[in-house]
Amino acid sequence: MSAATPESRTQGPQENTELEAPEARLETITFGPDKPLKLDSGINLSPVTLAYNTYGQLNADKSNAVLICHALTGDQHVANPHPQTGKPGWWLRMVGPGRTIDTDRFFVICPNVIGGCLGSSGPASINPETGKPYGLDFPVITVADMVRAQAMLLDHLGIESLFCAIGGSMGGMQVLEWASSYPERVFSAIPMATAARHSAQNIAFHEVGRQAIMADPDWQGGNYHEHGTRPTKGLSVARMAAHITYLSEGALFRKFDRNLQDRDTLTYDFGAPDFQIESYLRHQGLTFVDRFDANSYLYITRAMDYFDLAAAHGGVLANAFKGSKTRFCVVSFTSDWHYPTVYNKQIVHALIAAGANVSFVEIETDKGHDAFLLDEPVMNDTLSGFIASAARQRGIAGGAA
Repeated sequence: MSAATPESRTQGPQENTELEAPEARLETITFGPDKPLKLDSGINLSPVTLAYNTYGQLNADKSNAVLICHALTGDQHVANPHPQTGKPGWWLRMVGPGRTIDTDRFFVICPNVIGGCLGSSGPASINPETGKPYGLDFPVITVADMVRAQAMLLDHLGIESLFCAIGGSMGGMQVLEWASSYPERVFSAIPMATAARHSAQNIAFHEVGRQAIMADPDWQGGNYHEHGTRPTKGLSVARMAAHITYLSEGALFRKFDRNLQDRDTLTYDFGAPDFQIESYLRHQGLTFVDRFDANSYLYITRAMDYFDLAAAHGGVLANAFKGSKTRFCVVSFTSDWHYPTVYNKQIVHALIAAGANVSFVEIETDKGHDAFLLDEPVMNDTLSGFIASAARQRGIAGGAA
């Protein structure tokens, strides 16, 4: 039985290579001791660097800015080739001239989150006090800390109010935090495939991944950069475990079932993979370690685990959006068991209770949590319609929408 290579089975928007990438500006900004980032942990982090990409042009009244918030393993290279892997941007389907997020119409900003590993301050950054990578000396960060850093970036860019904040998964958490903490700065918000608090099940999967990394002898107590090692085995296993949660049983059956990988019979050993799904997961793990830092994985998963938007509002989620004038479009997917529709409906119910302007769509698909990254026509049409309506209300002219 012949089988496709892992590369040909890798799903995601990066496969849509026929789309032209919009012109990207890859930039960084460092805030010095006069502008420390105040963290939820009580620490003032300084200096703070944010790496970010922009696409399109800011209009005269600075009313057309769209903030794209990336997910756990994402980065700022949303629509341009990744500088390390060479792959197309992770949301190239959505971002570009004439697309749903039209770079001929909007000024798009996508920052790498604090704690990340693509240029923003994180555990791999140099600690100015020691001259060495922070490692575990980097302070634990939260989703709210990520958003505060992004607000500092918008201040630097002179943008008082976003036309739209959009993101899926952890990106959706950032969108919700933006709408709650800075409601006057968010005209419209699109949280997708997300939740207002991390569930015990999701915390459990993250802990499995963290323990896999920390059990790798090459982790060196988090100081692997100093020792010239990399905990690639542990990080690869963490990625494999997490990636399962991004898929669905239906998609796994459709794509792999119990098909064998490059063989006709079972091997009866533990070397080369017998099944296509084993090969696929190994490929996901091996390619991930080439572009992601292990300590960043620890920090970002911990930030997601700490996320509980209602906690700071008396345990009542509706209070997080009280008096909000932001226009919301909440999107979920039927086969997403990582952040199922019930979690997204909790957000919708809270928004309704708060008197917010909210629309909601649950999209029928078997593509699981990753559906928000893939080609889903109903999602595209929904977002295009919502953005076009919001743009008219905002008075933004031109473009394909």
